[in-house]
Amino acid sequence: MSITAPCRVLIVDDSALVRQVLSELLAADAGIEVVGTAADPLLAREKIKRLNPDVLTLDVEMPRMDGLAFLENLMRLHPMPVVMVSSLTERGADTTLQALALGAVDFVAKPKLDIARGLDAYAEEIRSKVKMAARSRVRASVGASRPLQPQAGKPVKSASIGFRTTDRLIAIGASAGGTEALRVVLEGMPADAPAVVLTQHLPASFSSAFAERLNRHSAMSVREATDGEAILPGHAYLPAGGRHLRIIRDGARWRCRVDDTAPVNLHKPAVDVLFRSVAQNAGSNAIGAILTGMGEDGARGLLEMRQAGAQTLVQDEATSVVWGMPGAAFKLGAADEQLPLEKISERLLALARS
Repeated sequence: MSITAPCRVLIVDDSALVRQVLSELLAADAGIEVVGTAADPLLAREKIKRLNPDVLTLDVEMPRMDGLAFLENLMRLHPMPVVMVSSLTERGADTTLQALALGAVDFVAKPKLDIARGLDAYAEEIRSKVKMAARSRVRASVGASRPLQPQAGKPVKSASIGFRTTDRLIAIGASAGGTEALRVVLEGMPADAPAVVLTQHLPASFSSAFAERLNRHSAMSVREATDGEAILPGHAYLPAGGRHLRIIRDGARWRCRVDDTAPVNLHKPAVDVLFRSVAQNAGSNAIGAILTGMGEDGARGLLEMRQAGAQTLVQDEATSVVWGMPGAAFKLGAADEQLPLEKISERLLALARS
């Protein structure tokens, strides 16, 4: 009987205390071996060559070399799974989203060292993300896509597809790897595409920076949803961090319902919450998609959408950073088809036209 070897982790952080805390939290898991620590990227570079770790945890802001510059070099020259350790601030959110664009698999918040009580849940999160990263598919960095040039208002692309009604609604859920996957999908959407409602697992402080980032990269107008607002074509809506997004029917149109109810599948926002509301209120007028992500959130909701007459698809395993959520949905029979990431926006538009 073969026993799976533990994943080997190198911790890179300029704080000796954070290095110690992360080392103790990770080493307590039999599935993880902490092979070393480094106080800055230059030391890390030598230890990567010598120790050949499976996963790196990397502080975003460090001395001697910026964490992003180091990550960019690493993903170009020696691509490997990286979990970013970030501060949950506005600046930290922007830097972390850039790190995910450069190829980092996922991120965790910096541990709050003043409250030992809160470390149990944090320990579980960082251990599961490190082990997931060890199994993930890492993309070599090819440079982030250029945002659309800012103009007054959003331009309608010349190759307009001619959607004019709210008859179709596209619902998309994602988690680990999803910040970049959603960017790719929304980049492929014209300015007059059917309305899109999104759920991406993110902490509360990240959602506005994420909405702004998606808005810069899409001809659609991407925004944080506000409770009660009408859902319109050419717009994509995601919930403010730490809130669930549902859709409700109001006569002939749909509206956003943003609420602060309990987490579902340990997540808030949860994909299942959004998809169930779409199944109940849009039925066969909807199209559902699950992109890369860890866990099973969204699988049952996508099945409910399919049972309500919606067309459904998932991102395929080969192009997913983590094939947890899409794989769970596919195994459950919730998806009509699976597609590579670069084909998904085209397919969603084709299904919306049909």
